[in-house]
Amino acid sequence: MTSPEDLSRLQSAMSQTVKAHWKAFLFEGILLAVLGIAALIVPPLASLAIAIVLGWMFLISGVGGLIVTYWARSTPGFWWSLISAALAVLAGMLLLARPMQAVLTLTIVLGAYFLAEGVATIMYALEHRRELSGRWSWLLISGLVDIAISFMVITGLPSSADWAIGILVGINLLFGGATLIGTALAARNSNS
Repeated sequence: MTSPEDLSRLQSAMSQTVKAHWKAFLFEGILLAVLGIAALIVPPLASLAIAIVLGWMFLISGVGGLIVTYWARSTPGFWWSLISAALAVLAGMLLLARPMQAVLTLTIVLGAYFLAEGVATIMYALEHRRELSGRWSWLLISGLVDIAISFMVITGLPSSADWAIGILVGINLLFGGATLIGTALAARNSNS
């Protein structure tokens, strides 16, 4: 178990690290914000880029998995590991060979994810309500927003494939960048 003193030391070390490297946090924040704005301006291009990046990630990880599986061919689970690596290579090749179709498929998965996440969050909120927790209303709102996003994405198919992934990733990048910029500026100001 972590003691309060350990937590305090960890927080102090993290604070010192951010203070020492605030320019790196600022640069990363600006870069993420710019990428987020670009994704929001041209969501179809951002969606396509994400499908291609995922394709390369699957392909590279699958090839790596095949190499490691070959080296460790005498270990238990060899065939399962081989199948897993081969599936990753296949998924990567499919995403790279047909990136536009991949965007549509990824959008369907995204819509299903938001629907499932929304239902789970609402159920979680209702459990918190039974315990008389004050957080339940925010959880309920979050779940309803997830379901609304899912509804917009799924009912808008196939045209929502043009914008859904790009817009959602753009928003994520923009907010992540803004958070890093705020963290960097706060650290810089505490340095003075």
